[in-house]
Amino acid sequence: MSKYSEILTHPGSSHKDEFLACCLLIAVNEAPVFRREPTQEDLDNPNMAVVDVGGEHDASRGNFDHHQFPKDHPPTCSLSLVLMDLELYDDARKYCDWLEVAEWFDTRGPVETAAWLGVERELLAKLNSTVDLTLLRRFAGMSEIRPGEPMWEVMRWVGSDLIGYLKSLRERLNEIARSSEIWEIDHPTGRFRVLFLPRSENISEDASSGLARYASSLPEDQQVVAMVYPDRRGSGFALSRFNDHLGMDFTRIETEEDVHFAHVRGFVAKSSAVDLGRVRELLAKSWKPID
Repeated sequence: MSKYSEILTHPGSSHKDEFLACCLLIAVNEAPVFRREPTQEDLDNPNMAVVDVGGEHDASRGNFDHHQFPKDHPPTCSLSLVLMDLELYDDARKYCDWLEVAEWFDTRGPVETAAWLGVERELLAKLNSTVDLTLLRRFAGMSEIRPGEPMWEVMRWVGSDLIGYLKSLRERLNEIARSSEIWEIDHPTGRFRVLFLPRSENISEDASSGLARYASSLPEDQQVVAMVYPDRRGSGFALSRFNDHLGMDFTRIETEEDVHFAHVRGFVAKSSAVDLGRVRELLAKSWKPID
């Protein structure tokens, strides 16, 4: 629900945290963005969202700054605060792997972030995308971004897609939890587990896109090595490794009559088999002991 008629953030150089925070606010409020220093009147205006500037975090007044937090405060940026206000933060931390890195980078800087990640600082620069650099540079050069303008529309897309991803992923995970099964497959060398999502009119076509996330959330005693889910291009099933587990090598079934695709690297295969007993047999044939 729209709460703000205006969004304000600081002028000068821009960073990913306030850019993405403004994207979310645009998606929800469809309000213009102004880039200038806030006045006390701005901070007191409940109809204006003040982002990454102003020295105050008070969501009830629309103020989302983190710079006043103490040095030992857990890494939290303006994007974090807006996600919290939208009640999306917990899911974002769980399902957006990049968010924690963005929080560290914005609040701790590249040296501490690289040390936390266990990589050389130079590697961070190598991961920069020209898409990020262009959008942030263009954003930094603007004093106003109004509805209908190209930058505003791009920011609305970004915010809408992020919100849509988080909300739809939660729905897909709930759907998978209700419908999936854990198979235990017997093999002469031992037993392994597979996550199976059946084909059903009650399961949406895109449910399988959350399968790996769901598998990651399984308790230790239910960890799986592979996933089986409906093939979107046929009536059979797709078989894929989970977390690139090398015990599953689908090149071992590439010559089977009902397997019409097996990737040369062995991490995925497609089968026209609809009999679940046959699918389990293909999984057993794909298993190889790991030395």
